[in-house]
Amino acid sequence: MTMLTIAARVWLLRSFQPFRFTNDFDKVLDYQNVPALGLYVHIPFCRQICAFCPYCKQLYDKATASSYLDALLREIDLVCAGQQHRDVTSLYFGGGSPALLIDDIGRIIAELKKHFDIRDGVGVELHPDDVTIENLQKLKAAGVTRISIGIQSFDPAMLQKLGRRESQHRRVLVAIQAVPFDTVAMDFIFALAGQSLQSVRADVDTAFANGANHIALYPFIDFAFAPSGVRKMPKREMKKLLYQISDYCQSQGYLRDSIWTFGKPGVDKYSSMTRDNYLGFGCSATTLLPGQFKISSFSVKAYIDRINTGTLPTALTIKFFLRQRMVYWLFWRFYTTRLNREDFQEVFGVPLEKMYGLELTLGRLFGLVKKEGNNYLLTSRGVFYYHHFEGYYTYAYIDRMWNLLKNEPFPQELVL
Repeated sequence: MTMLTIAARVWLLRSFQPFRFTNDFDKVLDYQNVPALGLYVHIPFCRQICAFCPYCKQLYDKATASSYLDALLREIDLVCAGQQHRDVTSLYFGGGSPALLIDDIGRIIAELKKHFDIRDGVGVELHPDDVTIENLQKLKAAGVTRISIGIQSFDPAMLQKLGRRESQHRRVLVAIQAVPFDTVAMDFIFALAGQSLQSVRADVDTAFANGANHIALYPFIDFAFAPSGVRKMPKREMKKLLYQISDYCQSQGYLRDSIWTFGKPGVDKYSSMTRDNYLGFGCSATTLLPGQFKISSFSVKAYIDRINTGTLPTALTIKFFLRQRMVYWLFWRFYTTRLNREDFQEVFGVPLEKMYGLELTLGRLFGLVKKEGNNYLLTSRGVFYYHHFEGYYTYAYIDRMWNLLKNEPFPQELVL
């Protein structure tokens, strides 16, 4: 773990206490009075394994997928049994390639709707191979309102680096224009070695000209446990490219709604992570509640076996003390580039400046944030250094956690 992340943790938490995850799990999750609650469902199956992808996944086979679906539906029943019907903000499906269960997504949504009213829509991540007119029609009929397509790049040279093919892109562009959704997002990877501004601009232009109304530009991260052989761009080049592409997107009238994402005005963003609280279902799914963060087993087999015993598949849990929860909340609020001081007061019951006034003052002095009314906004400089710190955070925390869970279905403990 780097000295930077240790120093940041100690400073922001006002404590030398590390992040301690244990194998404790709750038999019942009390979410009834949790405000602004969302839902997430993980579908781990893929037709092929992309070396650069760090997420929980395995090759699809029909029998395992069928057993997984049964376990997923049972997990929903385990979590929701005895709870009152309530509203939630949104539902997102991630993966993997969720559309490999295209004929079952409607069934999963229907099961969740027995317990929840989904207020702001349903989103599904899609692999380009799955974006056909027929599949999009099925998703729409199931109640899906937002889709996010992992294009990664339209540039053949960049696709070759990532081990992807370009042959399906024309079909994708035809399909999304034939079957409209409220939000059509496309994900791209940038900061690959040798990638040019012209290449990224062409990706942006192609997406928005052909039916997308929201895009994500994710910096390439070479996770230690997912060796892809792909080289990333040097820091100085990445900084320059980030500034250039941010300026370009905003010059075209696209609105930045997070560190990595831009959308057309009036379009709901596609974001499963920037929600205050959420319940996660499926292997590797996380659950965030006011006092704790939980992550389920990364093993599909272990997940199914655990559910079949009538027990929740939690692998690791951290019980937050107050400042830990504040820092987690602030991290994801700044991810959106906008922090509202009244929101902080509402969630935590104390003034933002009382808890982090010094840090915000230093941020303004160093040109990382600016204050407009009740909002603190990240500047272009602040966005870059968020990128930079997020990389350290990924290697120090996420990389270590996911690597452990990838090898141990139910670890005893993890101290970060």
